[in-house]
Amino acid sequence: MTVARCQLRWTVGVWCALMVVAMWITPGRAAEFRIAVGVDPDTLDPVQQTTTTVGNMVDYMVETLTKLVPDGGIQPHLAESWSVSPDGLQYTFKLRQGVTFHDQTPFNAEAVKWNFDRLKDPEVRVPVRASYPIAQTDVVDPATVQVTLKRPYVPFISALSGGTAGILSPASAEQHGNTYKNYTQPIGTGPYVFQERKKGEKITVTKYADYWGRKPHYDQVVFRIVPEAATRESLLLAGQVDLIILPPIADLPALQRNKAVKVLMAPSNRTIFIAMNTQRPPLNNVKVRQALNYAVDKQAIIAHVLFGAGDPMDAPMAPSLFGYCKVGTYEFDQAKAKRLLAEAGVAPGTPISLIHPTGRYVQDKEATQALAGYLREVGLEPQLQTMDWPSYISTITTPLDKGNTTQLHYLGWAPGFLDASQQMLQFLSSYAPPNGLATTFYHNPQVDAWINAAEEESGPEKRKELYCQIAKQVWNDAPWLFLWVQHFPIVYAAKVTGVSSLPNEKFEALYAQPAQ
Repeated sequence: MTVARCQLRWTVGVWCALMVVAMWITPGRAAEFRIAVGVDPDTLDPVQQTTTTVGNMVDYMVETLTKLVPDGGIQPHLAESWSVSPDGLQYTFKLRQGVTFHDQTPFNAEAVKWNFDRLKDPEVRVPVRASYPIAQTDVVDPATVQVTLKRPYVPFISALSGGTAGILSPASAEQHGNTYKNYTQPIGTGPYVFQERKKGEKITVTKYADYWGRKPHYDQVVFRIVPEAATRESLLLAGQVDLIILPPIADLPALQRNKAVKVLMAPSNRTIFIAMNTQRPPLNNVKVRQALNYAVDKQAIIAHVLFGAGDPMDAPMAPSLFGYCKVGTYEFDQAKAKRLLAEAGVAPGTPISLIHPTGRYVQDKEATQALAGYLREVGLEPQLQTMDWPSYISTITTPLDKGNTTQLHYLGWAPGFLDASQQMLQFLSSYAPPNGLATTFYHNPQVDAWINAAEEESGPEKRKELYCQIAKQVWNDAPWLFLWVQHFPIVYAAKVTGVSSLPNEKFEALYAQPAQ
């Protein structure tokens, strides 16, 4: 064989090998980013959102006037600037120009007005409407909109960064299976366009060619619905997904040693608790609610079930929130728990229902089982039940007069922005279903008055003082079995870069790309 022919064969062989590598990288796998999450969305309608993970997916398609950034600050987004009247009631926004929705209709002041009118419409289900006390929205010109509030609400600019205030195309309200009251296919201004949803399986979005901002790398993002943490981990290790949230916590040390993946232990503002239906016996007795708090060894569960992925609550909010103050602990004291139950007339062997999700929070199923064990030790008989996420949300948000029979349910709450006003909604009586997500149905008129006062108070120190008063009262009233502030583990393929997190427990992978 001649040297020339040998060189030719070597050149062709190398070229073929390079082509195979190129085909593997693009346009196939590098063109698609795959994320495994634990819950199937209960809704894709921004105003109906109840769940951070669902909001994380909708964020790829729908944008807001302001935006939460990794350091916890708020920056302009679809609104380039704003001004506030001296009385705190009028907000005037200058809107970003040259932006189009995915249906090619223009983003403008009329679109913002339509969305804010819908946000305040009592005919539309809006679980977190309390953060948006909008009286009216007026179009000043195509690039300027003025919002008038019913009352001063100091964190309004921060609230507009929440997915509930996401801006949809008004023209899409009666298209693609949508209705004015319920969007199933969000048409926003975001970098990705809704392509497909297979309930219980996946949601697929594709890159929007006319996106106004920085273009993402991947042509397509697929969110796979995988409730079991071990299955999510297996998919990642097998190269079938590129990012997962909430892996099996016991496997974190092994994952951290595995050079094929990277582990990000992101901060979180999510409090985990057992919500108690304060309007149903025996939980309408504060002694019973306090007893349950004394009955459980939270530190032991954090150490042995969560493997350290949480910090015990010492207030009814996370320390990262403005307005936080430490108010105390319910030490592990089962003798005291039994005494309080006896004083409340709760007989040993009393059954109590305890429902929980699977795959929504860190070790939620396992933690609930451990909690049930402690409740048995003080004489109760917990009856455990789990269900898929949409069914779970529907069950716990059923109004009392519509047949809500819950007693205890395992839940987490992560405010959309770092302000106690969002956390305190859980203790505002007017926020109980069907008006909101305060699923304990807790009612303390003094707490209601303090919450309303804090929302209107412009002085930061006075606001802090009010939130501290609220925290102390809520801690004593114990509408929750106060558990922990969970950590937020994210695991992704080492071949990927550009993955981070937001402080409201969202993964930030919009600009992920293959590592060089």
